[in-house]
Amino acid sequence: MRRTALCLSSLAAVSGKVYFSETFGDGWESRWTASEWKKSDGTQGTWKLSAGKWYGNEEEDKGVQTAEDSRFFGLSAGFESFSNAGKELIIQYQAKYEKDIECGGGYVKIGPKLSDPTTFGDPTPYNVMFGPDKCGYTKRTHLIFNYKGKNVLKKSDLAYKQEGEGTSHVYRLVLKPDNTVRVEIDAEKIY
Repeated sequence: MRRTALCLSSLAAVSGKVYFSETFGDGWESRWTASEWKKSDGTQGTWKLSAGKWYGNEEEDKGVQTAEDSRFFGLSAGFESFSNAGKELIIQYQAKYEKDIECGGGYVKIGPKLSDPTTFGDPTPYNVMFGPDKCGYTKRTHLIFNYKGKNVLKKSDLAYKQEGEGTSHVYRLVLKPDNTVRVEIDAEKIY
């Protein structure tokens, strides 16, 4: 089970203000904290920097990659608090699976700043959870919002696009000021 090159590339409002951006260049380990949520039971996985098996430019295409199969993974980075009131908010990142997985996800969670980022895992509170997830025959792109303390999953499943070995996909969620959303994978609107 290898999830590859999860690259949180931007979290920005339409006005052009970038709240968070990461290319996993030099010093990325000082900006990110690996979760130790499953360390005590021996199922915590480790991360490495890699372009993976398939790439255009090895240096430019590097991202974080899970280094082991059948483990739990979590990685978090903090950013300053912000409000998107009256503005569109875009959450976008790129994910590449280098082989089919039986059960796992390549999604992102956006939420409040953690007092101890090493505890990131389940049930870490979040405001938005978005991205591909697969377990057995259940395959979907998650879209979950926290509303009044409850996690609300979109009722119908969104398309799962991680089929095919080694293909990168760009996931984009646009939250609009009127409380509607648009979801795109590789610039194709799926919701």
